[in-house]
Amino acid sequence: MKEIKCMKHVNKKILISGASIAGPTLAFWLDRYGFDVTVVERAKSLRLGGQNLDIRGAGRAVARMMGIEKDILAANTGEIGLQFVDKDNHVKAAFPRDGSDGFTSEAEILRGDLVNILYEKTKDNVRYIFNKYITGIDQNESNVNVTYSDGETDVFDLLIAADGVRSTTRQLLFGDEPEIKFVGLYNAWYTIPKIETDTKWARWYTAPGARVMVIRPDNHGTTRASFSFLSENKGYEKLPGQEQKRILKEKLLGAGWEASRLMEEIEKNDDVYFDGISQVLAPRWFTGRAGMIGDAAYCPTPLTGMGTSLAMVGAYLLAGELSQHLNHQAAFIAYEKRMRPYVEEVQSLPPGVPWLAHPKKKFGVKMVNTVAGILASPLVKKIGKLFGGKEKDVMKDKIELPVFDS
Repeated sequence: MKEIKCMKHVNKKILISGASIAGPTLAFWLDRYGFDVTVVERAKSLRLGGQNLDIRGAGRAVARMMGIEKDILAANTGEIGLQFVDKDNHVKAAFPRDGSDGFTSEAEILRGDLVNILYEKTKDNVRYIFNKYITGIDQNESNVNVTYSDGETDVFDLLIAADGVRSTTRQLLFGDEPEIKFVGLYNAWYTIPKIETDTKWARWYTAPGARVMVIRPDNHGTTRASFSFLSENKGYEKLPGQEQKRILKEKLLGAGWEASRLMEEIEKNDDVYFDGISQVLAPRWFTGRAGMIGDAAYCPTPLTGMGTSLAMVGAYLLAGELSQHLNHQAAFIAYEKRMRPYVEEVQSLPPGVPWLAHPKKKFGVKMVNTVAGILASPLVKKIGKLFGGKEKDVMKDKIELPVFDS
């Protein structure tokens, strides 16, 4: 790794919008380099819900440099691999946790657990403001004037949006310029009670009608469920919660396997997250003294399995470039030069995604399970290791991480 000397910016005030993953990671590194950092979050407290995340390649390298890799491994969900099952819960293929490029990573962690680790690592030196969000931004050559949802105002040197794919801060900064590209898939995630049939294996069930259910273990005594289906863009994510639940139950009807269980739990659950799977494609990430990182700037979709790594790598590199350059615009340019090729590579979805995994007919379902069984066979795994090994993950996650000396 190339080592880069950092300049001191002890008086530079930076506001970060969003206290999920990209925001606190950026706050950690900015604080390390001597910046005065505030994080504003619209939720009343940390949002500790969410599903499994895995941290791979460069993202894991950043976690290691932050000193949180052991915390992440200790908070592992306990998932031992992924099974493809049929409607009678018979296992058609099994992929045990094995190395860095499988379905299940050894650094598999619940989103909420990672958020909490990042908060605990930063809370003593970073100011967190909860139950507020940005409603107005007025920039000039010297600073950024911010208005909050409660009418209060404050002044910062820089503003960075890290508040997710539906970022309202991004809208204030860039309007409709970034493209929110829907990839033809809706997904719902929620937590359900654990029952006897739930094991340490994640289970994937493909149903006719372009539907997929996944049930995964967690380390909190509950089970994480997700349900996805192909669709044109219907704007379901904008509907009231009760209407979303009605649509989900309608889509689950007759799917088989554990569809009735998931339907029943949807009605009981107050924390169902339902959204259209989309990529954020932005021609620029910065304007004046403000910008964006993470899902707000370049969400790759959960289909890539790289969203968390992108968020953490992007935060590390932006903080580093800001520490190296006295001029923020020079830092933004240097950051984008490093980061954009990496983002574009990660956002390139393989041909047939997500349609191949969501067949419409029973024959297509049979083919998914058959192909999964072939790929899971000992012979194919052995050949894959001979020709791929760990290099596959390295190539997928190829980006230079210079060491910015603090």
